[in-house]
Amino acid sequence: MPFDGEIHSFKNNSAFGDYGPTIITKHKLQNETFHLLFGHLSTSSLSQLAVGKKISKGDLLAKLGTPKENVGWPPHLHFQVIIDMGNAFGDYPGVCSEKELDFYHNNCPNPQLFLQKF
Repeated sequence: MPFDGEIHSFKNNSAFGDYGPTIITKHKLQNETFHLLFGHLSTSSLSQLAVGKKISKGDLLAKLGTPKENVGWPPHLHFQVIIDMGNAFGDYPGVCSEKELDFYHNNCPNPQLFLQKF
């Protein structure tokens, strides 16, 4: 885990083309709140979670899932920064239409801005 925070939500998004097991965490840095979405995880990664559970920088949050666990996707991590989750819980769009591009560009900033510190 790159930052201290807590579990915002989690869900097994098992529809075709979706993320499979997904964890969303909530963090605060310098009075700014943001969320991190981790998708395409193992189903066992969801087993010990609870909304609001505290997590610490350096914790192992999850493991990658197999194609069987991830609706056919090969093992990889979908990592997404989200500023405002709105009413979303356990899921958040990873793609958008061209007309929604400005909103998602602002609400889902480039993760490199966060990770370049590491």
